Amino acid sequence: MSNRTLKDKVIVVGAGAKNLGGLISRTFAQEGANIAVHYHSDSTQEAAQKTVAAVKETGSDAFMIQGDLTKPEEIAKLFDAAIDRFGKIDIAINTVGKVLKKPYVDTTEEEFDSMFDINAKAAYFFIQEAGKRIDGEGSIITIVTSLLAAFTGLYSTYAGGKAPVEHFARAAAKEFGSKGISVANVAPGPMDTPFFYPAESEEAIEFHKSQSMNGKLTNIEDIVPIIKFLATDGWWITGQTIFANGGYTTR
Repeated sequence: MSNRTLKDKVIVVGAGAKNLGGLISRTFAQEGANIAVHYHSDSTQEAAQKTVAAVKETGSDAFMIQGDLTKPEEIAKLFDAAIDRFGKIDIAINTVGKVLKKPYVDTTEEEFDSMFDINAKAAYFFIQEAGKRIDGEGSIITIVTSLLAAFTGLYSTYAGGKAPVEHFARAAAKEFGSKGISVANVAPGPMDTPFFYPAESEEAIEFHKSQSMNGKLTNIEDIVPIIKFLATDGWWITGQTIFANGGYTTR
């Protein structure tokens, strides 16, 4: 049985200030990990400060760093900062994403470019940088979406932008495997966070709920244990996308 733990590990969390990323940061810190908390916008700075404070209350260490992860040089700065602070990186978790629900024929080129920059480009270069910086055994985990297993309209740029990450993980898993680095994705169902609601009508929200066990959305508390497992005892799972959605979609 594996005895992998998070004690004294260094974790880089993309969008690690609030919602799912914030809970990952706090939960991993409770297990003894040190956290680099990335945040994107000025509006998230206060949440990042609170998350760093919560991590430090556990006895672990953390710092916050702002950056636009659609720019590879900003991703490099994030990883540089983690190594400068802690001397190493063991696990990299990317929760960055943006949702757009819009008819195919109404989607603009600007929207397409933005969605693919955030959901695909940022993921690609985050995985790339993690593969360069993790020295020895470790894990790289990306959050995608259960819409990858759905047959639906209106999410062409969101699900479409996340879809390439499945192959990114497979390719990276093969290339980084000789170093003992596992690469995997987690695909939650629609999550009960502020990220979800702006794109959905009340009727759509009720429909999403109706497709899962117990008629509820996915909670972030449902997802963090799966991410923790992949980063510890489940490290032998690599090149895979794990759908965790209460039966919302399957394949």
